Amino acid sequence: MSQTKINVAIVDNDEGVLRAIERLLRASGFAVQVFPSAEKFLAAAPHPPPDCLLLDIQLGGMSGLELQQKLRETDNQTPIIFLTAHDAPDLREKAQRAGCSAYLIKPVSESSLIEAINQAVKSHG
Repeated sequence: MSQTKINVAIVDNDEGVLRAIERLLRASGFAVQVFPSAEKFLAAAPHPPPDCLLLDIQLGGMSGLELQQKLRETDNQTPIIFLTAHDAPDLREKAQRAGCSAYLIKPVSESSLIEAINQAVKSHG
């Protein structure tokens, strides 16, 4: 019996981070889609829809928190894991209040990231 790959979308405006996480996840058996901005993610309407969304908080245009809010307004309940290099208690609190599955600080360990994705997808459904 074949196992369906977990589909992860990554939204990060740092191309180096985006590509590094993409390579890690692909090597770990995930299907991956990458987007350099929240706007590109929304415009693409990824297919298949992601099982989990890795989202940088500070993106340059629309922030990760704004994207999370926009998705929730459309009843999109995709689990979101925030990744940030700029941790701040108020941002962490906003993300958690809005229902993120995890809030991770860059650089994040490979095992912590993979564990967070698996947990988010498992908890979601």
